[in-house]
Amino acid sequence: MTPSARLQAHFVAQMRRHEPFARLAEPTMAALLAGARESYHAPGELVLSPGGEPVRHLRWIRRGRVSGTGPGGEDFVVDTGELFPVGAVLAQRAVSSRYEAVEDLFCLELDAAVVLEVAGRDAMLADFLNGRMRQLLALSAQAGQAAAASQLLAQQSFEAALSTLVSRSPIVARPDEPLRASLQRMQDARVGSIVVVDGEHRPLGILTLQDLLGRIVLRQPPPDLDQTPVQAVMSGPLHTLDTTQRVSDAMLAMSRHGIRHVPLTEGNRLVGVVSERDLFALQKQSLAALGSALRDAPDLAALTALAAQVRAFAHRLLAQGVAASTLTDLVSHLNDLLCSRLVQLEVAAHGLDLRHACWVAFGSEGRAEQTVATDQDNGLVLADELDDEAVERWRVLGRAVNLGLQACGVPLCKGGVMAGEPRCCLRQRDWLARFEHWMGRGEPQDLLDASIFFDLRPITGEASLATRLRELVTQGAPRQPRFLRLLAENSLRLRPALAWHGGLDAQAEGEQRWVDLKLNGTAVFVDAARLLALATGVAALSTRERLLAAGADLGVPEHEREGWASAFEVLQMLRLRAQSMPGKSGAPDNRLDVAALDDIDRQLLKEAMKVARRLQQRLSLDWLRT
Repeated sequence: MTPSARLQAHFVAQMRRHEPFARLAEPTMAALLAGARESYHAPGELVLSPGGEPVRHLRWIRRGRVSGTGPGGEDFVVDTGELFPVGAVLAQRAVSSRYEAVEDLFCLELDAAVVLEVAGRDAMLADFLNGRMRQLLALSAQAGQAAAASQLLAQQSFEAALSTLVSRSPIVARPDEPLRASLQRMQDARVGSIVVVDGEHRPLGILTLQDLLGRIVLRQPPPDLDQTPVQAVMSGPLHTLDTTQRVSDAMLAMSRHGIRHVPLTEGNRLVGVVSERDLFALQKQSLAALGSALRDAPDLAALTALAAQVRAFAHRLLAQGVAASTLTDLVSHLNDLLCSRLVQLEVAAHGLDLRHACWVAFGSEGRAEQTVATDQDNGLVLADELDDEAVERWRVLGRAVNLGLQACGVPLCKGGVMAGEPRCCLRQRDWLARFEHWMGRGEPQDLLDASIFFDLRPITGEASLATRLRELVTQGAPRQPRFLRLLAENSLRLRPALAWHGGLDAQAEGEQRWVDLKLNGTAVFVDAARLLALATGVAALSTRERLLAAGADLGVPEHEREGWASAFEVLQMLRLRAQSMPGKSGAPDNRLDVAALDDIDRQLLKEAMKVARRLQQRLSLDWLRT
């Protein structure tokens, strides 16, 4: 049934609550709805099945839910506000999955040919359809950046007028100027944007370095740089600010709209451009300055104060939209410097020599994936020539460092994986014997320890003591099929937070419905990545690098391993955001209230969990088949 004009207007209002429709222009929406029709399916009714002719409609669920079964037997769910079958429409083929209505299902069916034609001229729609995970991640990052920025503004003053940031005349282009000339001007001026202006110097649009890949390099066919005018690829309409407005207004504009440049005007005339880099320069504490202060800290009191600055720095980066992988890498780097300096201070106080020991990090710290709220996982690898009395002195030092880190806001490890514990303060030969036992004759319980200790990284001291352990693990594990099978079984002990029908499996607690983003999310990818890396001899420690490198060695298609990495990034981002919410004490807390998620993040979380389940299905097939 083709809806009436009045009903179409009602549908548009409904669709505007969901992505990507919330960001599509009115002409694009009108084109998509031209020829659209409404359909209904009763609970249990088959909607689509594999085979037959190419699908003719892209369905948007107005109300209800669809359960699906993929070609590999995997189950999934498509909820209200989502589109299906996107892949079949883009490939202009029949569906490869089976779709069935779970409950009363009301869909708006968009003509597939129209969708493809509209996507060809609307970059937002095309990006969403071609890269669902990537686009959802970008949209979620924008929303999270806006929320974090609002929180940051409550703590810091950005009241200065934007006129104080105008230090040079903006680089501009006329609308009909050839694209090559505009790009050359950007290159000559070494700037990241060029503003398109009319004859009265009023801004019309902007072209940035971030636009080049999608709008020029990857466009098919690519535009002729000498014949295509810059207005054909510029972004618009613009979000401009007057120079009398505040720096905080620019910060919020960037975070709300997901942009990195804001043109500044006086009386509607362009006078300058403020960039994300300009806002970074306003921060009170730079990475270099903070790192230098940590290296030179004279005592524990100074380190305690600097530790608070590290956490504040991490919150500022989150507010500025820094990617989760970059943020965790920076946090881990600063925590390394803090820990290293604390060890050096204690070594001097105890009269010991760091040439006889190496302080190592395990777990998330070893992988350089520490989030804002984290606890300790560390140890000491000692020279073999040390006697028992010397080993005990190093253990006492380890305990002092553990307590010092606790004073700096890094909680003690509940599992006792700390250098101050006898089992984590050993000579190199004892560590080697333990690792060899785990790989050669270890029982399932030993794998719980191996999953922590095998991600070791030297922090300070004689690094060669730890390097030998890394070599043993990297070179020895691929030759131990029994060990790899046990590791696979261990990696499947945790399950993604998905119900049998493919929806989110949240735990009820009062009015909250929460999921543990670590135990039922990131840990799935961490364990899988460790298995893949050890099986292939990949030396990388970070989960992302392991997934990409080991996946390539195993012949996993690029899109699949990139999907693993993106899903892990999603979950890390949500963990960081949850830990940065007001009221968090700093103790590790990875629980996320699903009811508090917006539509984008709920879809994003579910997509990431689906990827986690498919990854575990691959591990089960590859390593547990009898």
